[in-house]
Amino acid sequence: MSSSIIFKDRQDAGKKLALLLDNYKGTNAIVLALPRGGVIIGKEVAEALNLPLDIIVTRKIGAPGNEEYAIGAIDIHGNGVWNENERAYIDKRWLENKIKEEIREAERRWSTYRKGRGPLELKGKTVIIVDDGIATGLTMQAAVAYAKQTNAKEVVVAVPVASTESVGVLKEVVEVYVIETPVFFSAVGEWYEYFPQVSDQEVVSVLAS
Repeated sequence: MSSSIIFKDRQDAGKKLALLLDNYKGTNAIVLALPRGGVIIGKEVAEALNLPLDIIVTRKIGAPGNEEYAIGAIDIHGNGVWNENERAYIDKRWLENKIKEEIREAERRWSTYRKGRGPLELKGKTVIIVDDGIATGLTMQAAVAYAKQTNAKEVVVAVPVASTESVGVLKEVVEVYVIETPVFFSAVGEWYEYFPQVSDQEVVSVLAS
C-alpha cells in the first residue's frame, strides 16, 4: 500500500468523515452530496448521523484539450465560479457552447438520479455539502453558492481529503470539515486504495434506499 493512501475506499472515508460531524447528529441538517462519487460518501455520513440525504448537481468546466484541468464550474442553472486568469484566454464561443453542454448534462443527471422525486426543502436548514475530495475547489464553490441561494440557515462543507489551497478559499465563506489536507496534492483518487468510477445506477440505488 502506498504511503499516500489514507482511505480504503469511499465507504471507509465516509464513515471516518461522519465522526468529524458528530455534533450534527439528529439535528435538522441535510446532507447534500455531489454526484457521483460524493453520493457514496454522503450515504455513509447521512446514515451515521441519522440525517436525510439529497444531491446537489454542479459541473466542472475543463480547459480545451485538457478536460481534467478545471477553469470553472457551474450549477444546474448555469451560474458559474471561474478561474478568471484562465477564463480570459478561452474562446468565448467555445465557452458558451461548453456551458450549454454541461447544463444539459447537469439536467440529465438531476432527472436521472431523482426519478421524479422533488428536492428536499433547504430553507432554514443546515446544509452539509459532501464530496469524495476537493482538488481545485471550483466545483465545490459552485455548490456552496447554489446552496446559499436557497436561504439555508447554514452551509458547511465536509470532505475526507482536500488541497490546502481549496480549503483556504472555502473557509472564507463557509466552515470546512476535512480529515486530511496533504501538502503535495495532485488528484483525489491517489488518497484511496480503491477508487472506482461510480455509475449513474449506483447513485440512483443509493438515493432510492
